Amino acid sequence: MIHTFLSHSKVILLLAFPVIIENILQVLLGTTDTYFAGKLAPEAIAAIGSVNLVMNIFIAFITTISVGASAIIARYIGLKELKKAKVSMQQAIILACSIGLVLGLLSFIVAKPLLLLLGTETNVLKYAIPYFYTVGIPCVFLSLMMILSSTLRSMGDTKTPMIAAVVANLLNMILNYVLIFGLFNIPGLGIVGAGLATTLSRIVAVSILIFKLYHGNRIIKFQLRDCWILDKKVFLSILGIGMPAGIEKLIMRAGQMVYGSVILSLGTSAYVAHNIAGTIESYSYLPAMGFGIAAATLVGQSLGAKNVQLAKQYGLVANILSTIVMILIGLFFFTTAPILASLFTNDMEIQSLVVNVLRIIALFQPFLSITNVIASALQGAGDTKFPMYATLIGVWGIRVVFGYFFAVIFNLGLVGIWLAYSLDILLRGLLLMYRFLRGKWYTTIVLE
Repeated sequence: MIHTFLSHSKVILLLAFPVIIENILQVLLGTTDTYFAGKLAPEAIAAIGSVNLVMNIFIAFITTISVGASAIIARYIGLKELKKAKVSMQQAIILACSIGLVLGLLSFIVAKPLLLLLGTETNVLKYAIPYFYTVGIPCVFLSLMMILSSTLRSMGDTKTPMIAAVVANLLNMILNYVLIFGLFNIPGLGIVGAGLATTLSRIVAVSILIFKLYHGNRIIKFQLRDCWILDKKVFLSILGIGMPAGIEKLIMRAGQMVYGSVILSLGTSAYVAHNIAGTIESYSYLPAMGFGIAAATLVGQSLGAKNVQLAKQYGLVANILSTIVMILIGLFFFTTAPILASLFTNDMEIQSLVVNVLRIIALFQPFLSITNVIASALQGAGDTKFPMYATLIGVWGIRVVFGYFFAVIFNLGLVGIWLAYSLDILLRGLLLMYRFLRGKWYTTIVLE
């Protein structure tokens, strides 16, 4: 038993560690843009925040292809059906290009109306619109980066996406400074430079991923001379599996916007404290996301090899490893909450709110692990509908409804919002674990 656990742990850690590093770098990529934009004007930071709200919705659509393709490719690799895995990869790339181009066209046509709909103020629009154009119109590169990375991960290669992220981040830092502020006698481009830096970094990342698929990958070879036509069956399979995952992201984003308006009604101090606590908490997600991707890959490949027991073992061991890390993070949050809060603000009222929230977050880290790792394991098996239903119940039935009651009716303020959040995480975690232990998730995908 111990030998099996250690053996599985080694395989999972080898896959998860590069993903965790990649996730940290992706968070830093956004932080870099915000940092340099802040040197221009406070409105520039608000502009990037507004644009990112829209980009997160775009990412939800791209996730549809990413999750669906990953599940199918991993299953075919487990079956040793490499030709079918290659066809699935080609369809994913065709879909990635298609949705990227459509979203890019939408960015060009409806940028201003979308930003106004989000409540972007006039003084922020002059920064938001040019930034939106430079990151939204070339959205095809974001789409390709996500799909190619997930394709490589489904083959068990998590190192190449990490390397691509490292290069993209270093390049983004350099280009941000040069393109925003200029160099020597060459004038900078301001907020447009920030957007261009991000887009150029994504182009380089995509180039690295394609190079790996074309030259260095031993499982599926990427060849431009191959027959690149739409395969209706594979196309529908990818969308059928991935659509619930995309809808799940949209459900989450919509819910965040609704209870975000409740937080705004609590006052400026509560809203600032919420954002600070959320920023700190975002880093706790990163290990769970890494273990989740490892679980999705190994579950998919194990089911492809018709080994349901091994798939279950990988999912559970990945969650155990993730939970251990998350408990350590929770202890860190609980004990250092006052220090962490003081890093972001000198306001004692806001600090007190942040400390209370961080200590609530700390207590629910194990369930946060389940909502990431077990949900990913189910998605890797092709069971994407149940996590979507769980998110719908958790976000709208618990987080939004109870958040309002706790915060407003019971007058608990921001603490009430986060208590509802924790209740959502607890319920979803229990539902997902029950599904994984008792459900028939391993029969979800029917391959040709």
